[in-house]
Amino acid sequence: MNPTEGQGVRVPTYGAVLRVPRYLPIFLASALSMWGDYIARVTIAAMVYERTSSPLATATTLAVSFVPTFFGRSLVGPVVDRFPYKWVLIWSHLLRAACVLGLMWLALTGSALWLIFLVLFALELVGGASTASNMVLLTDLFEDRHLYARAVGLAAMSEQFNQALGLAVGGGLIALVGPETGLLFDLLTFVVAALVILFVVPLRAVSGDRGRGLRGFIHDLSTAAGDLTRHPVLARLVTLSAVASLGIAAPEALAIPIAGRNGWGGVLMAAPIVGAIVGIVVIGRRDVHQQNRSIVPLALLMPLPLLLTALAPSTWVVAFLFFASGTLQAFMVPLQATFALVTEPALRGRIFSLAGGVSIAAAGVSFLAAGWLGQHTSPHVGVAVCAAASLVLIAAIAASWPHQRVRTAVDHAYATTSSHAA
Repeated sequence: MNPTEGQGVRVPTYGAVLRVPRYLPIFLASALSMWGDYIARVTIAAMVYERTSSPLATATTLAVSFVPTFFGRSLVGPVVDRFPYKWVLIWSHLLRAACVLGLMWLALTGSALWLIFLVLFALELVGGASTASNMVLLTDLFEDRHLYARAVGLAAMSEQFNQALGLAVGGGLIALVGPETGLLFDLLTFVVAALVILFVVPLRAVSGDRGRGLRGFIHDLSTAAGDLTRHPVLARLVTLSAVASLGIAAPEALAIPIAGRNGWGGVLMAAPIVGAIVGIVVIGRRDVHQQNRSIVPLALLMPLPLLLTALAPSTWVVAFLFFASGTLQAFMVPLQATFALVTEPALRGRIFSLAGGVSIAAAGVSFLAAGWLGQHTSPHVGVAVCAAASLVLIAAIAASWPHQRVRTAVDHAYATTSSHAA
C-alpha cells in the first residue's frame, strides 16, 4: 500500500481483518470476555448503590476496578517482555476466573463491601498483564500495518458494543436472576479465553535484551518510563488520552445517580458507548492519515455536549448528550493504533503497560472526581464540571501539538511491516 497521505490508499475491510489467520477465534474470545466483564462491573456497582444510595460509593466501586489495573499494567510491563505472551495470557485469564469465583461467594454470603472491593482489586490487578500481552499479540498477527489499524478500530468497536450490551443487561440480571449468574458468566468467559489462547496462539520467544533479577526488572521499568516520557510523539499521545478521560469517565461514573431509581441507569451508562460505536464506524472509513489529523479536533469537541447536563434536562436528553459525546470519542482509535506502531517492538510490553497504567490511573481519578462532585453538588453538575475541566486541559495540549512530528511518525509507522509473519 502507498503510505502517501490519502493518495490511492484503499482502506481495508473488516472482513479482510477477520480473515487474517488465527485472529477470528482470538477476537471472539476477547469479545466474550469483555461482555462478561462489564456485566460483572455494573452488577457490583448496582449492588453497592442499592446498599448505600451514595453516588460517591457507586463511583468508588467503578474506580476500584481501575486503580489496581494501573499498578497491574505499570508493574507487569517487564514481565510481558520477559515471558512469551501466550503463557502470560493463559495464566492471567485463569487467575481472573479464580477471583470471579471469590466474588460469587462474597455476593452469596452478603459480605462486607471492603471484601468485595479487595477481590475486585485483585481481579483487575491481574488483568493488567492480559491487556498488555494481547496488544503485543495483535501487533505480531498483522504484518500489514493498514490491516492492523483497521483491527484496532474493530477491537475498539467490539469493546464498546460488548460494554454497552453488558451494561444495559447487567442491571436487569440483578432483578431477574441475581448477581451470581452474571458473575458465573464472567467466570466462564475467562476459562474459554484461556482455552482459545492455549490452542490457537503460537508460542513465540521474547526478543530484545532483558535485565536479570529484581534489579534488572526495576531497570527495565525505569528505562521504559524514560523512553515514554522523552519521546516527542508517544508522550503527547498518552497525555491527551489521560486528560480526555476526565470527560469520558464522568457519564459512566454518574449515570446511575442521574437515573436515580427509575431503572434507566444501565441505559445511560450504555449511551456514550453506543455513540462510540457509531464514531468508530465513521472514522474507520477514512485513511489512516486522515484519521490521525482528526485526533485533536475530535478531542476538543468531545466534552462540549456534556456541558449541557448542567441544565439537568430529562433522562432522554441526557442520554442523547452522552451519545453525542461518545461519538466524538472515536479519536482514541487512531491514537491507540499509532501509539502501538510507533513504539519499538522489543519494548512494546513494558511501554504498552506503562501507557495503559497512566490512562487507567487517569480514569480512576476521573471516576472519583466525578463521584465527589456529584455527591457535593448534583450528578448533573458533576458531569458538566468534569467536561469543562477536560476541555481546558485538551485545549492546552492542542495549543502545542507537534503536528509535523506526528505526521512523520505516522508515515514511518504505516510504511513498515511487522518483523513477524502473521
